[in-house]
Amino acid sequence: MTAAWRRFWFAPEETSTLALVRIAFGLVVLAWTAALAHDSVPLFTGAGLVPDADFQGRPTASWGLLDLTDTRVAVAALLALLALAAMCLVAGLFTRVAAVVVFLGILSFERRNPFVFNSGDGLLKVIAFYMMLAPAGESLSVDRLRRAGAAFWAFPRRAPWALRLMQLQLSVVYLATLWTKLSGRTWNDGTAISFALRLDDLDRFRAPGWISGSELISNLLTYGTLAIEASIAILVWNRKLRPWVLGVGVLLHLGIDLTIRVGFFSYAIFVLYLAFVPPDVASGRLLALRDRVSAWLERRQPRAAAARGSGT
Repeated sequence: MTAAWRRFWFAPEETSTLALVRIAFGLVVLAWTAALAHDSVPLFTGAGLVPDADFQGRPTASWGLLDLTDTRVAVAALLALLALAAMCLVAGLFTRVAAVVVFLGILSFERRNPFVFNSGDGLLKVIAFYMMLAPAGESLSVDRLRRAGAAFWAFPRRAPWALRLMQLQLSVVYLATLWTKLSGRTWNDGTAISFALRLDDLDRFRAPGWISGSELISNLLTYGTLAIEASIAILVWNRKLRPWVLGVGVLLHLGIDLTIRVGFFSYAIFVLYLAFVPPDVASGRLLALRDRVSAWLERRQPRAAAARGSGT
């Protein structure tokens, strides 16, 4: 058991999976930042809806960068810094520093006005914390290019403990969700999805009445959702069943995002899904993509040369 524990946390693995997680997470944070920009003045400045950064009810131990100053310039500067850090994560440039900036940026906006965020935003903050701890710049990054040059497409082996934390986080999210849902009434009596599909202030595309108003369909969707979430939380650790349960999870979250405005929760979940891609599979797919792109570029070169020659 001790040997298995050590292998799980510390046996070196290729960092290709972590590179995919880093790139996907950077893109999600960049979109998240862009979504905040439009309403940043009323939501986060001292002249907005919450004029006092130390509003009543806020935990006394909480702190964010906007506690220093919450002027329009400060909020705009923090948004710009967060967007720059997200782009650096995508590129893998100064990766560790970029992850720290992303974590502090998300934390600062959430603590300045927690009333406009949901669990998806909190999950992004948690992933950013894990990203600070991970060797996320070891593969497919500018940092790697600067250090290794010609060995850019190698995937150095590192202890995966930070990636394991992300994987465990996914199970924790689903198990906590199940516990919360089963503590109420509507998920137990099979009507929860019917209520969710009729939330006027959150619906994106209104479900037809024959779906939201049908007791049978509501029961099937409600209990089916519980079954899927329980399956993902547990069966994702079985490598043979993993693609199937995660595939069903993708369909579930796309369906949620299509019908209900849940912010970035589904996309944060998809980032954690990527953490379960086996490193050998990730490395093989990335190298195959490199070879296809190289072959395409080689085919393009003679055509470009011929075009220039005919033009001359």
